Amino acid sequence: MTRDAGQNSPAAVLFDMDGTLVDSEKLWTIALDDYARHRGGALTDATREAMVGSNMTRSMRLLLVDVGIAGVPEDVSTEEVDAAAKWVAARMEELFELGLPWRPGAPEALREARELGIPTALVTSTIRSLTELALETLGRDSFDVTVCGDEVDGKNKPEPEPYLKAARLLGVDPARCVAIEDSPTGVAAAEAAGCLVIAIPCEVPLQPGPHRVLRDSLADVDFAALGELFARAA
Repeated sequence: MTRDAGQNSPAAVLFDMDGTLVDSEKLWTIALDDYARHRGGALTDATREAMVGSNMTRSMRLLLVDVGIAGVPEDVSTEEVDAAAKWVAARMEELFELGLPWRPGAPEALREARELGIPTALVTSTIRSLTELALETLGRDSFDVTVCGDEVDGKNKPEPEPYLKAARLLGVDPARCVAIEDSPTGVAAAEAAGCLVIAIPCEVPLQPGPHRVLRDSLADVDFAALGELFARAA
């Protein structure tokens, strides 16, 4: 039996994945560092921070600049990007298959949203093949729809399309959705889509803003009271 979250309950909760539900950003760092060494270079902290929440193509361009393939991301060839992405994805598959650690409060958050009867979506910049591995941990029945980074026609975060697509698939107004994000890139995408954002930093600090609510972890989010957040934001 589901509980009533109130008439102001959101139309849906849209969850980011990496750094929000699972602590996989650290695994991305391992794979990116490994590729940089493979190419005889090193991944700088500044570049790694800029990648958090971003899509594979942009991340590979930044990485290839770091290892000296080009001076600026725009000069990196499509062939180099594709080869780097394939290498990193294969390394990530190895790491994902070892198991993904949950972020604090994440299993409980997914379960509570389900118990309340709130529609849910997974909205991630990660490609579909890796997301399918992650769903072994997250549970496919945790989400009504999933949107991956290679399914938005190149319009990935920080553009709003991933969140807009999730709302379209669910048949809801994005302005009545709550997005849960951990990165500046993801927060920007969700806010541009019109969502109210619960921002829970993981690897990169997040700043306050008019359309976001900062929390320390998912354990601090009361899903039954999400309607109150909408009321305060109105």
